Amino acid sequence: MLNNKVESSLSNKKVNSLTHKLFKSKKGISPILATLLLVVIAVAAIVVTYAWVMTYMTHTTGQAGVVLNPANVRFYGNGAKIDIDVQDTGTSDTTIIQVYVGTSSSTMDNQTISPLPIPAGSVQRITLNYSWQVGAIYYFKVIASTGQILPWSQQAPSTLS
Repeated sequence: MLNNKVESSLSNKKVNSLTHKLFKSKKGISPILATLLLVVIAVAAIVVTYAWVMTYMTHTTGQAGVVLNPANVRFYGNGAKIDIDVQDTGTSDTTIIQVYVGTSSSTMDNQTISPLPIPAGSVQRITLNYSWQVGAIYYFKVIASTGQILPWSQQAPSTLS
């Protein structure tokens, strides 16, 4: 037992002596190496930040140029056709790739259309073969190739035309 205490005491003295030498040592990295290390870390941080900002800005500004608005909705054809006029009031061209119509915003049917380009500042008409009921409210969703989604609702007329 006494032997263990002596060994433990000697071991603690060695550790304390080694720790003391390590922290009291005047040696370290040179100021030039420290400066170089800080410059490398700063440049790496700048490169990572630049890459993130450029990715974010490219995605955001690409979408900002396209602004879709519903210009007009026409129900006609004795309850069988709907014309949707979509306007791009933005500064970039886009293409309509999908159109959805339904009687509620959660249950809309995908209408098969061919891609329809819309130049900036113009209106395009989308004609749908869709059976509609007099006086019902219909929900529309138009999706552009640039990712914009244009949802809105419109009430059908109170008489057939």
